[in-house]
Amino acid sequence: MKTKFTQILKQRYYLLFFFSLLVQQTYAQQIAIKGKVTSATGEAIPFANVIIKNTSNGAVTDFDGSFSITAKANDILVFSSQGYKSKEAAINNQTSINIALAEDALALNEVVLVGYGSQQKKDLTGAISLVKADEIQKRQITTVADGLQGLVTGVKVRGGGKPGQEANIEIRGLKNLQNANPLYVIDGLVTSANRDFNPNDIESIQVLKDASAAAIYGSRAANGVIIITTKKGKKGPLKVEVSAKTSFTTMPTYSLTGTEEFAKLNNQAYDNAKLDSGGNTIYNRQNLNMAVNTDWQKEVFKTGMIKDYNASVSGGGDNSTFFMSANYFGNEGTVISTDFDRISFRVNSSGSKGIFSIGENLAISNSKTDEMSGNPIIDVYRLTPTIPVYDASNPGGYGYGKQGVADTFGTNPLAIADFADTKNENFRIRGNIWAEIKFASWLKYRFNFGYESSFDSYKFLRKVGNWSLNQPPDQSYTDQNKGRSETKLFENTLTFKKEFGKHDLTILVGQTFQKDIYNQIYGTKRNLPINSATGQYYDVLNQGDSPVVGGYINEAALASYLGRLEYNYDNRYLFNAVIRRDGSSKFSKGNQWGNFPSLSAGWRISNESFFKSEFIKDLKLRASYGELGSGNIKEYESKSFINNFGQIVLGDTQNLYPSATQVKLSNAELRWEKLKQTNFGLDVAVLNNDLRFTADYFIARTEDVLFGFPILLTTGNDGGNPISNAATVENKGIELELAYSKKINDFSFNASLNFTKVNNKLVALGNGQNENIVGNTMTRAGNAVGMWYVLQTDGLFQSQEEVQNYKNAAGKVIMPNAVPGDIRFKDVNGDGEINNKDKDIVGSPWPEFEMGFNAGAEYKGFDFSMNWIASHGATVYDGFRSVVDRFDDNSNYRTGIQPWTPENPNTDFPRITKGSTLNSRGDSDRFLESGDFIRLKYIGFGYNLPDSVLKNSGITRARLTLSAQNVITITKYKGLDPEFTNSNIFERGVDNGAFPNLQTYSFGVEFSF
Repeated sequence: MKTKFTQILKQRYYLLFFFSLLVQQTYAQQIAIKGKVTSATGEAIPFANVIIKNTSNGAVTDFDGSFSITAKANDILVFSSQGYKSKEAAINNQTSINIALAEDALALNEVVLVGYGSQQKKDLTGAISLVKADEIQKRQITTVADGLQGLVTGVKVRGGGKPGQEANIEIRGLKNLQNANPLYVIDGLVTSANRDFNPNDIESIQVLKDASAAAIYGSRAANGVIIITTKKGKKGPLKVEVSAKTSFTTMPTYSLTGTEEFAKLNNQAYDNAKLDSGGNTIYNRQNLNMAVNTDWQKEVFKTGMIKDYNASVSGGGDNSTFFMSANYFGNEGTVISTDFDRISFRVNSSGSKGIFSIGENLAISNSKTDEMSGNPIIDVYRLTPTIPVYDASNPGGYGYGKQGVADTFGTNPLAIADFADTKNENFRIRGNIWAEIKFASWLKYRFNFGYESSFDSYKFLRKVGNWSLNQPPDQSYTDQNKGRSETKLFENTLTFKKEFGKHDLTILVGQTFQKDIYNQIYGTKRNLPINSATGQYYDVLNQGDSPVVGGYINEAALASYLGRLEYNYDNRYLFNAVIRRDGSSKFSKGNQWGNFPSLSAGWRISNESFFKSEFIKDLKLRASYGELGSGNIKEYESKSFINNFGQIVLGDTQNLYPSATQVKLSNAELRWEKLKQTNFGLDVAVLNNDLRFTADYFIARTEDVLFGFPILLTTGNDGGNPISNAATVENKGIELELAYSKKINDFSFNASLNFTKVNNKLVALGNGQNENIVGNTMTRAGNAVGMWYVLQTDGLFQSQEEVQNYKNAAGKVIMPNAVPGDIRFKDVNGDGEINNKDKDIVGSPWPEFEMGFNAGAEYKGFDFSMNWIASHGATVYDGFRSVVDRFDDNSNYRTGIQPWTPENPNTDFPRITKGSTLNSRGDSDRFLESGDFIRLKYIGFGYNLPDSVLKNSGITRARLTLSAQNVITITKYKGLDPEFTNSNIFERGVDNGAFPNLQTYSFGVEFSF
């Protein structure tokens, strides 16, 4: 039987071979084909691809759309160009082939979510940016915000590498004084894309930047809106996708002295201390332990590791689809005793029958964080190299200095990590259920119910033991709290959409209601017992003594009515109007409601009959005005706080009676903060949409800014600074973006350059104030927020004669106590002395502009992409140098410094001395530096295994990736990271131990079947 079967196969093989010879004899002849590729309207399409089907051989059209190619008479040519549908044409011995390509509506009319609906990108009248999900997912990130850096004009992101750290994101500059993040909307649920949200689930991201685009969200949109849609199933067979990425992270380090260099400088500082009246030095040298040479950075910092594993299953039929995913994300930090773990699950499904559709999006996550204790970023240079890591003579056994041997204000990071342990855990459920009824092709009703609940657990354990010099002994104790938040969202919308000839009209009306509840209970116990067998503390609240318990509950509600009108006439004239009315329980009854309208219009000049250009494919002008609100205050700011646990002594018998007193001042007149923004935009596309340019200019003014300015405690206020509608903030900006993409045969390339320039100004402080000083910054009406307000240095005194000759106009010696080598400060007001009156505004912490450059290329199975970011013009305060360069206290020093001495006068580093603040004043411009930097934020390579390798494995797609982040930084900044963040809006430019961005090296594997 087997022999017979083999003979049949051989006979068929001979027949096929013979037939193929005949075919080759007939069609093997090569012929030259010429032709032209045009659009449906007859316009030439330059750089269109002409490929011989099933080969990599092809040609590209010139500027006139013409091409020339040699092929076999029986070949098939495939014509394609970005923005057009591909088309095939059989040669059939033809020597001339002209092809007209139809526009690809999907490519040109990309759909953009705009809140409670969608629009085609080409019809937008507001400022909205789209971000491809793969641009974010290819990076190793914890939150969505981390992945947006450098990708969107007008969006500034500042993050760090601490496990579980959430980045700060700012859209179009400073809107208020509270450093608030934008509003996140995920699958229609108003929520937050925090660290327990899995970025790998993202399908698309839209950033609504101007007031007209965001006005549909009214009082919540003053800081911008980021709309995220997660992945959904598609019709077709079951699809399984799995990915695994492993990353290694490294911490940048300071250049610090070792014991030998430290001792030399430390002894010099003590020797230079002032003499007393008897000629003796006030400070004697320390008895340094030269046998110890501790590198605290090596002890505290280590190589971190990130594991990111994802799996998803999706599919669907004619009437329903589903998507399910699971993720594990683990980040073992670069600082001892820090890590972050997240496990998450998602289920998205939808179905339809007749006029009825229904769907749900559900996500469950649990995250755990071992928080960083203290601030080791500072302590590694606060501690000196002559201090040992361990010292059995100290309580707890750790080294942290000794009087006269190693004086320091530093904290041993290993000790505090051991004796003060903080853990946070969060279990979150969030999602929504929606249903639609389509009464007609032009009318539909949608109901959306969103729900989010978070269960938070915080535990702090203090063990017995010390971590710093002169630290008083402390009992063991534990602080714990359990909290739960719950959000319910109800939305009803009705959408009318119909075309009448050249008129396209869409009307949306809706109503929403949201209620938020948060409650917490907490407790403390002291003197915890220890398990004698394990040495571990019993950290449950039924152990120990001195119990303290408490709890509270906060509630807030927001009711809203909204409407939007979209009108498009003949794809030339576009109009959009939005109104939203919000009412919040956070305000008193007379001020609860606010109206937030917007108007925007667009003119597509390229569709006018008089516009004749084959080069310019699309040209559109946009203009908009809108008003947004913010009620970013706590739940009960408009109400007084009463302490009813007091007691008072009254009467002749001096009896105790219960009493109550107001402890927090209230403001019943609080009202909505309101942002008024005007935007002018230009969209241009040339070369068949291959080259695109977008420009926006905006003016944003926030009035009645909600903020709590400090007030005296003598007012009786003891519950925090009361909020008032005080300040007015204005910012103006320009956003430019140039993008190019092209595919030629097997090679495709894309590049984009974005530029953002934003200037902020405090128009008025309100409450009768003219200025506000915080640290070394001044916020003054008419200037930007948080300007540098410091003394100005003017070189070094080189001789005693220079000291005596440094006089004011009246002949008074300005710095009579200075000696050669000391810093000369400018006497700005000319009064003959240096004091706070000589401080002046000398610089801005805000960059003049920021840029991002993105590029990528693909060739066959290989691909490459990179992202650069740059910032220019900011002046920043280097907190690191303000400690290691001062010498009046006891910390480590920068290596390689050359302080002034009579033998070394040609230096800009002043005389070093212990105990004198003259050369170490932190309120001078000495520690201000340029914050300019250029950084390679991401670079990655990928390879897709060819189908020929996978065809017998059952795997439909397999991909390998190799990437790196933050590996190149060009800057003159001497701190760890010029891209640092500071949450204090008035001290935005102060780097006071901010956790730096880390160098990250990643390897990933992806496959699907």
